[in-house]
Amino acid sequence: MGIRHTIAAVTIAAAALTACTSTTEHSTTTSKSKATASDLTQKQKDDALAAAGIPKEPTGADRQQLLDALATAAPDVVRYEDKAIDAARNQCSAINGGGSRLDYFAAQRFSYKDVTTSEAQGAKINAALKSSGFCKV
Repeated sequence: MGIRHTIAAVTIAAAALTACTSTTEHSTTTSKSKATASDLTQKQKDDALAAAGIPKEPTGADRQQLLDALATAAPDVVRYEDKAIDAARNQCSAINGGGSRLDYFAAQRFSYKDVTTSEAQGAKINAALKSSGFCKV
């Protein structure tokens, strides 16, 4: 769910930057272009995510390698694979952005439903994300 919020925020920011208003002295109407997420190409979406430090969603063998690395760091976090992938992508944004308290936020991101992740496990997750090269955008 966090990745959806990030995508929405990036899309809104991109739309705000590209939206234009044109008025003329003789016209009382205002014309606005309204860009939505569906108006953006996949490349534009990928570029926006990369600018936010979020890697593409892994598939196939890359997905399995990420899940294996996360399972080594904290076995329970991969109980819900899609949540683990989303959390990993979001954590990369913090890592790539030079965030502080990375271990704490990893513990928060990887705690969901009946999975509780400690800060010590968060540190191991961060190490796994960095050493695997997953967070390189």
